[in-house]
Amino acid sequence: MKNHVQNAIPIKTSPVSRSATGLHLIGDLYGCLCDSRLMLDAGYLESFCKELVTTAGLTTVGSLFHSFGEGGGVTGVVVLAESHLSIHTWPESGYVTLDVYVCNYTSNNRPKAQKLFDDLMAAFNPNDPHLHSVERA
Repeated sequence: MKNHVQNAIPIKTSPVSRSATGLHLIGDLYGCLCDSRLMLDAGYLESFCKELVTTAGLTTVGSLFHSFGEGGGVTGVVVLAESHLSIHTWPESGYVTLDVYVCNYTSNNRPKAQKLFDDLMAAFNPNDPHLHSVERA
């Protein structure tokens, strides 16, 4: 195996610019009372998420969703031009983890991220949401 450091090309860097700040919205959604397809059906959840991404004014560049079989949950990610949406469901306990992250390199995407997050929250209808908002630098 070659030593990658030995072959590294120096990259001229400057101090970190804060022009690419971002917003990371994180939710642990307990007690979800929602359409069961959102918890169990990877294809349905993928289409639903991509539709909400578009409605929020964000741009899908790819996606991958996986179902864990009969009665099992779904894990999925939508890669955005602005960053990502990830979601994981546990139908047996009515639990969902939700993660929306957007960069603000060329424009302020915070309101779009918040709309996407809020729309997903409304769809999953948790009775005990644990929410976090992280400003990324």
